[in-house]
Amino acid sequence: MTEPSRDRKRIVVGVDTSDGSRTALRWALQEAKRTGAEIEAVMAYDFGLAWIDVGSGYQAEWIQHAADTAKAQLHAFLEESAPEPDGVVVHPVVVEGAPADVLTELARNADLLVVGTRGRGGFTGLLLGSVSQRCAQRAPCPVVVVPAAS
Repeated sequence: MTEPSRDRKRIVVGVDTSDGSRTALRWALQEAKRTGAEIEAVMAYDFGLAWIDVGSGYQAEWIQHAADTAKAQLHAFLEESAPEPDGVVVHPVVVEGAPADVLTELARNADLLVVGTRGRGGFTGLLLGSVSQRCAQRAPCPVVVVPAAS
């Protein structure tokens, strides 16, 4: 992974392999092409060690497995969702932690944070998901919440 250029605009996009995040990524790609920005496609994951004894022989192996799995999922998702990003530089970023916390932290020096919605219809479709709502409330930069494609 290459480091993003500090001379270009930076868009952080939350990705979790859902249809909502696919729509958000596609929106961000269009915006990046329009503005000349680079994209950081961010996947947050939890390695779920609550059931493993701290310090056990399984801990390091499980942590590495969770990180490797998240990286593979992100790369596969990017290849499927944006196989030809049309000249836009996309940096895949995988970070352990709660999605809203990870995204708002990485958005510190970003020009824009883009997240998707869960894509539910009817009345629930008017509500933001917990991650998009927390990002909108806490992000240190402008936030775009992209509604699910209908």
